[in-house]
Amino acid sequence: MTQSDTQQIRLTQFAHGGGCACKIPPGELEQMVAGLGGGSAIPSDLASGADSDIELLVGLEYGDDAAAVRLESGTAMILTSDFFTPVVDDPCDWGRIAAANALSDVYAMGGSPVLAINLLGWPRDVLPIELATEVLRGGADIARLAGCHLAGGHSIDDPEPKYGLAVTGVADPDVLLRLENGVAGVPLSLTKPLGVGVLNNRHKSTGEVFPQAVASMTALNRDAARAALAAGVRCATDVTGFGLLGHAYKLARASRLTVRIDPAAVPYLDGAREAVRDGYVSGGTRRNLDWVAPHVRWNGDVAEDDRLLLADAQTSGGLLVAGEIPGAPVIGELLPHQGHELVVG
Repeated sequence: MTQSDTQQIRLTQFAHGGGCACKIPPGELEQMVAGLGGGSAIPSDLASGADSDIELLVGLEYGDDAAAVRLESGTAMILTSDFFTPVVDDPCDWGRIAAANALSDVYAMGGSPVLAINLLGWPRDVLPIELATEVLRGGADIARLAGCHLAGGHSIDDPEPKYGLAVTGVADPDVLLRLENGVAGVPLSLTKPLGVGVLNNRHKSTGEVFPQAVASMTALNRDAARAALAAGVRCATDVTGFGLLGHAYKLARASRLTVRIDPAAVPYLDGAREAVRDGYVSGGTRRNLDWVAPHVRWNGDVAEDDRLLLADAQTSGGLLVAGEIPGAPVIGELLPHQGHELVVG
């Protein structure tokens, strides 16, 4: 197959959904893991020596961005994995986006990624292997930019293309950014504009290319995480498949607070409002809005398009930071619990 042939292949047409919009809906996911506990302890008959000193710091309790343990040395080790179907047609860009998205979970907890491995599902009888090589190349480019080793991984023959990373990072256990660390009276900042979900959905439907969305999704959250730690922030999360409202709700619930969001202060990518207006809203976004609706008090007339954008399923979105950091607009604040986890308007 020639290079021109591969360039004409639209990867998004081989996937039922795209990016983080193809996540299992948040309500179903929480039902799935309910009762599993915060994490599996090491059996007493197997724990010996250093192993017995490994402490689980972050597990399933609040749905944080990754799992974390405290090693005997005192360092926190962070582990996460993330993969999804094509969100754009360009294979290298898809690889870059998927890698940045996976690394983001480590940054969102205040860590630094040190080692990653590839996770690849590929329909080998349908799509040329040259495209898979470009996907892996994109992932390697982002790992290199992050200063994270990328070595090996696992691949399967899959009827639907999927790509991502499993990532290990390190952090100071005393300054982890966690969902339950929110404090009333603190402003809430957002480090990337919203709207990649609706723009990606338009791209999948029409083939239109949106460089502003690709640039946002491939931008690392490293500098934002470092700025948050430098500012003394201890509560943050990244905004991905559950949308801004979904991730803000998880933060509010874990911290037993109310999050107030000013919709007029939330930044959006160019073209996002037009994409919503023209109907390019994913099923994942609508499920996000349905999930949080019982927990939201809408103040004033918040238009349906604005509600959908606030619930837009993001891929490799920014950090939602309980604090102020340079360059990130303040979009709301944390309040004592007021009967709803979210107040919008």
